[in-house]
Amino acid sequence: MNLRPTAPAVPAAAIAARLAQDDESALADCHTSLGPALRRYLRRLVPDDLVDDVVQAVLVELWRCRHRFDQARSFEAWTFTIARRRAIDQLRTRPPAALPLTQAAERPGPDTADRVAAQQDVRRALGALPALQREAIELAYFGDLTQREISARTGAPLGTVKARTARGLHRLEALLSP
Repeated sequence: MNLRPTAPAVPAAAIAARLAQDDESALADCHTSLGPALRRYLRRLVPDDLVDDVVQAVLVELWRCRHRFDQARSFEAWTFTIARRRAIDQLRTRPPAALPLTQAAERPGPDTADRVAAQQDVRRALGALPALQREAIELAYFGDLTQREISARTGAPLGTVKARTARGLHRLEALLSP
């Protein structure tokens, strides 16, 4: 049982208003009130050793971008959106995990006949997709283009490219399921 008095929680809207007024103490209140929830959220996204670094990056960005926040919106949602983006940034900067060569030599490769059969199944399934969905998937996975690059190349809006890719992948999953 915790008998120590705790400071009352500061409403997020009040913290956001103080941040907009360049009140540096609002950042400490933000850390106090949103820090535990941010840590719980980030533990699902990044390894434990990176959680505090990402929380720090979130707080820095909250301060740096404080004038961009729209007071009519949810401060918590804005903060968690920033947290998700900083978590992704942290994961992208980490080098990929390497497999020791001794383990790599021991791992058997897939049978060639099975691999060829799987490739044929994928080609057939891709052929069954509508042309626009097939194009988006082929450019993304075989052309190694980002969705923004696909949008620029095809002239389709980014949201349309995302929708085509998602729908095509869902349909592929259905076609390739046993």
